[in-house]
Amino acid sequence: MDRAWTRGTGLASAAVLAAGLVAGGYLMGNGLVRAHLADRSVTVRGLAERNVTADLAVWTLNYSEAGSDLATVQAQIDRDTQTIRRFFAALGFPDSALSPAGAGVQENFINGVQRVTVSQRLQLRTTDIARARAAVARQFDLVRNGVVLQEGSGMTYSFTKLNAVKPAMVAEATRDARAAAEQFAKDSDTGVGGIKSATQGYFSVEARDGEQAGYGVADTPFKKVRVVTTIDFYLR
Repeated sequence: MDRAWTRGTGLASAAVLAAGLVAGGYLMGNGLVRAHLADRSVTVRGLAERNVTADLAVWTLNYSEAGSDLATVQAQIDRDTQTIRRFFAALGFPDSALSPAGAGVQENFINGVQRVTVSQRLQLRTTDIARARAAVARQFDLVRNGVVLQEGSGMTYSFTKLNAVKPAMVAEATRDARAAAEQFAKDSDTGVGGIKSATQGYFSVEARDGEQAGYGVADTPFKKVRVVTTIDFYLR
């Protein structure tokens, strides 16, 4: 009888062990399935663009005079400076809109004759974009009055209120990304869940019509702000 009881007990233990292995295998397998489903996601990009107008204009005017006598050349530079200030005053700019931005004196000798060149920079800084554009359009009035503007005397326009439009543009880019994810989910007969991860690209501010300021190309106050976000959505 003891031998029969031992044999029965062994069979029961084996049955319990087998059942445990089966249950464990099922649970492990089901866990892997759940983990696999949790990893199902789609990565899409969302775009937001907005046309804006620059709110800051900066015009650095480079000019110089040359001659054999420093005092005479300096007097000519002073005359040019006053001409420039009168030019902007006539257009309605306050005197405080202009500020010195640097000066230099270069002396050399050509065939034993002293040659002095005095250069100076004045900078206009204003938030009156319409008036700034009018000034640029009339810059040859300065040339007609004897002020020769050198290369690098261009106007630059900047949009400084980026932080004011960032939140709305990020939300717009997120909506655009979700729309792309939903289209993907529809095509693959799934649904879109929450955001798994997201990366916000950098904001760029460029000329609205694609041209960049450079030699022979004037800067424009009409800008386009652009941001691209990359978002990983769960699929369900």
